Amino acid sequence: MDRPTGFESRLGYRFKDRALLEAALTHRSAGSVHNERLEFLGDAVLGLIVATELYRRLPDASEGELSRFRASLVNGTMLGSVALELQLGDAIAMGSGELKSGGYRRSSILADAFEAVLGAVYLDSDLNACREVVRHCFGRRLETLPDPVSLIDPKTRLQEWLQSRQLRLPEYRLLSERGEPHERVFRVECRVLDLSIEAEAEASSRRKAQQAAASRILEQIES
Repeated sequence: MDRPTGFESRLGYRFKDRALLEAALTHRSAGSVHNERLEFLGDAVLGLIVATELYRRLPDASEGELSRFRASLVNGTMLGSVALELQLGDAIAMGSGELKSGGYRRSSILADAFEAVLGAVYLDSDLNACREVVRHCFGRRLETLPDPVSLIDPKTRLQEWLQSRQLRLPEYRLLSERGEPHERVFRVECRVLDLSIEAEAEASSRRKAQQAAASRILEQIES
């Protein structure tokens, strides 16, 4: 079984049960024995390990800060980035359709496969082995956590800023919506009446446009 050997080296773990590794590295498009159940398990294992690491490393962090740090580390984008560093895409077995569409580079597939691999490590060994793998793969990310304030989304930051000063909450209004169903563009206005300021922004969803508009309001307030 030559295919996963280099991957195991990068992962920092050698499997005893090779069938577990094969299953973890098999996308559902490639066969009936695939990695979705292992992904389910790995997701839970990863969440527990990251939560424990943060709890021990940040004794003064609040529950809200710990939750935001965890979310920043276990989201699909971050896991896809970790998987890219491990060159996980080169090891995944997938159907010809997924290969042709570039599935081995798709962040969601890579993130799911990484969680499946972690689930396989857990079944192959134990939680301590999984913890070592997570520390190995996330090392610098766990060591250089961002300012917790930067992890709060703009809408929440703006709301908290206004509430702390006993000002009215912002108002959001959809100004326009255009484009084809699969390429919609939403333009939203955010107004803070008590400060007489407003901002507009466009994005591919109403929620993203609201976040962008709130961010522009914050730039005016904090400048």
